[in-house]
Amino acid sequence: MANKGQQPPYLHLAELTASQFLDIWKHFDADGNGYIEGKELDNFFSQLEIARRGAGVDPSNAAFKGRMTEFMQKFDKNKDGRIEMSELAQILPTEENFLLCFRQFVGSSTEFMAAWRKYDTDRSGFIEANELKGFLSDLLKKANRHYDDQKLQEYTQTILKMFDLNGDGKLGLSEMARLLPVQENFLLKFQGVRLSAEQFNAIFTYYDKDGNGYIDEQELDALLKDLYEKNNKEVDSKSLTGYKQSIMALSDGGKLYRSELEIVLCRDPML
Repeated sequence: MANKGQQPPYLHLAELTASQFLDIWKHFDADGNGYIEGKELDNFFSQLEIARRGAGVDPSNAAFKGRMTEFMQKFDKNKDGRIEMSELAQILPTEENFLLCFRQFVGSSTEFMAAWRKYDTDRSGFIEANELKGFLSDLLKKANRHYDDQKLQEYTQTILKMFDLNGDGKLGLSEMARLLPVQENFLLKFQGVRLSAEQFNAIFTYYDKDGNGYIDEQELDALLKDLYEKNNKEVDSKSLTGYKQSIMALSDGGKLYRSELEIVLCRDPML
């Protein structure tokens, strides 16, 4: 929980810069786990009420609890009782709302994967700072947002600070996918079924029958079905088709190479 002696930053402002948005996130996500939840959530909503109403609030008051319930129903898109960063972007008025620009640019997981393939230019499995800057530049142009080099640099550094969870100065696929709307983040569907490097190599080799280093869409379909069955997870055909399309957006002309599938399914990316 945030320090009671420290005033929460910027909640009173009509519009936030990207760096101010990040300061708010860090202030309320006190344990750094990627969510505002529990006591953090109570504190955030209390301070938001104070900033917007200009008066003290009583969290034990029934009217306050009712407003908080309505608030969560509106903004907690996946109904998990906590707020994540993409949900906070819907709540706070961010300057040129660059997070929402991203979501308009890549509104589905398939578009996200296609963008990932385009901007991971060295096929390293990571978006590095220079690649991220190119991605954000194209995003802002497509959204008809005016920016200068200084603002682009600020956005680049802010995105890195927000999503670079291990502090290595680059974004892995799962880190970057946190920008997606919750319901479109198909990588969340693979939590609990991700493979170790050894398991991944074994399953890829099994489906790459001719040993040419890639699998096609039909082979991926069979692979995903087996993966879900072995992990006792149910998946309907419509969802499976969506996951398959998203993953195939990484492919090279319908050829899904080992390194591309590995960043989706493997627990520990192989460098």
